[in-house]
Amino acid sequence: MTDGHKLTGKQLISRAAFCFGNVGHSAFYGVMSTYFIIFVTSGMFNGLSKAVSTKLIGLITGLIVGVRILELLIDPLLGNIVDNTKSRWGKFKPWIMLGNIVSVILLLILFTGIFGLAKYNWVLFAILFVIIFVTFDIFYSLSDVSYWGMVPAISEDSAERGIYTSLGAFAGTIGWNGLTIIVVPIVTYFTFVATGKHEEGPVGWFAFAAVVSIVALLSAFAVCAGTEEKHNVIRNSAQDKTTIREVFSAIFHNDQILWPSLAYLLYSCAYVITNGVLFYLYKFVIGKPSEFWIVGVIATIIGFCTSPLFPILNKFIPRKWLFIGGQVSMVLAYFIFIFFRSNVFMMDFGLVLFNINFAQLVTVLTLTDAIEYGQLKSGQRNEAVVLAVRPMIDKLTGAISNGLVGYIAIAAGMTGSATAADMTSHDIRTFDSMAFYIPLALAILSIFVFLLKVKLSEEKHAAVVEELKNKLASGQQEEASTKAAGTIKHETIYAPVDGQLVAMKDVVDRDGKPFPGRGFAIKPTSDKLYAPFDGKINFTFGTRHAFGITSDNGLEMIVHIGVGTVNMRGEGFNAHYTDGQKVKKGQLLFDFNRDLIKEKGYSDWVITFFAQPHSIEKVDGFAAGKTVTHGDKVVAVEFK
Repeated sequence: MTDGHKLTGKQLISRAAFCFGNVGHSAFYGVMSTYFIIFVTSGMFNGLSKAVSTKLIGLITGLIVGVRILELLIDPLLGNIVDNTKSRWGKFKPWIMLGNIVSVILLLILFTGIFGLAKYNWVLFAILFVIIFVTFDIFYSLSDVSYWGMVPAISEDSAERGIYTSLGAFAGTIGWNGLTIIVVPIVTYFTFVATGKHEEGPVGWFAFAAVVSIVALLSAFAVCAGTEEKHNVIRNSAQDKTTIREVFSAIFHNDQILWPSLAYLLYSCAYVITNGVLFYLYKFVIGKPSEFWIVGVIATIIGFCTSPLFPILNKFIPRKWLFIGGQVSMVLAYFIFIFFRSNVFMMDFGLVLFNINFAQLVTVLTLTDAIEYGQLKSGQRNEAVVLAVRPMIDKLTGAISNGLVGYIAIAAGMTGSATAADMTSHDIRTFDSMAFYIPLALAILSIFVFLLKVKLSEEKHAAVVEELKNKLASGQQEEASTKAAGTIKHETIYAPVDGQLVAMKDVVDRDGKPFPGRGFAIKPTSDKLYAPFDGKINFTFGTRHAFGITSDNGLEMIVHIGVGTVNMRGEGFNAHYTDGQKVKKGQLLFDFNRDLIKEKGYSDWVITFFAQPHSIEKVDGFAAGKTVTHGDKVVAVEFK
């Protein structure tokens, strides 16, 4: 039995697998977006002259920025590849696994300095670097898009999606910030084992990359083994294939993709830029690189608190205000970093405020909900394409961060064996402007964008899902896989509840609008719902107010409990089955709280309608006003 308070073992495994999946995934991204450029500036070109190494650092930094900006056009295409993938494992899992395997191999090659090739032929080194780096980014993006693309495939309910997104973000906090804690000890230890020197050398950096790569592969396997795509009529009713033109149309004609993306871009730039230079703050400005671990500890602790709190807070606070609250906290942190940097306690407090942020969670959820929003507007359901937008932004901000880190390292002489004693006041001012002043302005701008332009709230999304279901009921949007068949089939539908039969035209919502679709309704006199025929449960809406069931003869129906009950978000609905389960006529499927439905101001009609109304040839036997008991024959149907 599943209800709003008790999870099945399968659901627990799914959540745990998705959660663990982002530990290695996020750590892997952190290695490439932040620590690779540190390796480039401090260890990749050891043994070369300072003049040559400086030129190569500038070359690599420029190549990274240029390549990632060019790849912004590639990511939607990668999302389209994922969206159009069909396999026995679904469309996401093959790319999660393959993307991780290829990315790990290429990352390790990069952390060898392409086997020291720069010492012998820097031109060939540069050419191979571009090829390897582009390939790495493509396969990592396929994995990233697929991981987050699974969220709307797991559930169509914003609340459930919020739980999965929060779990992913929670694990991402461990992966990302955990690097800050382990990077110096691991790099230093393995360098000492190999050379006998207590420093951050190339061997140590390679070992660091190898450790993170192993975790990334284990995380990818966990996601593939423990999660499952959910197939329902809303997902299946969308256009089956999308062209390249439709990919970009899906993005640029959906305002609720564009505005949240801009707000996230501004936030991400600020966050990643500051994170990218914090290592330099402790090493070259404060002069205490051994204390850098405190940054990771604080960020991890705050991540432990904020991510699990998000779905709880979101029950009472709309996600828009959670985004804005986090950004205000970030702005306050910058003021502390600028004016109270010499105070250790205040700096730690600033790091706390800096990491109290729900921006990524809110953005992923808003983009996820924009999938149904776009489907309603255009008929296209571009799950991976839409969720490729956030990795695109992460790449862009990662490129900006890498560029700035490389610029600061060269301009301020923070390369090779330089120390804090070598820094001048001009160097410190350069650092401050990039680390704090510019990000502060970006954080403030993100508040205004989200406040004024993002309209897709939780309530708006629930209304969108309900409208999609209504269009399906009325036959405006049938499953993409539906094909006309010549053979006439027969099915008898039995009453799913006790009560009085009501014609569909008489079922209206609170605004007096008739319920769309073809079928029948029952004004219930009990709070138990039973299977209307022998068949299989296809899916249950995340809000548990409706479910899809297909008879053994192939008739697809949707049973909808109440009118307007989508807004109850599952409260008062208890299911006695699992999706995919075979059921027999008269088997108990649901308990539902009729009194609570009425108390909330909604109607308690139980509506049974055809998921593919155009396939229905004839309906016989319906008698409006007749009193029935569950299991009584209601109608006989002929369909193709």
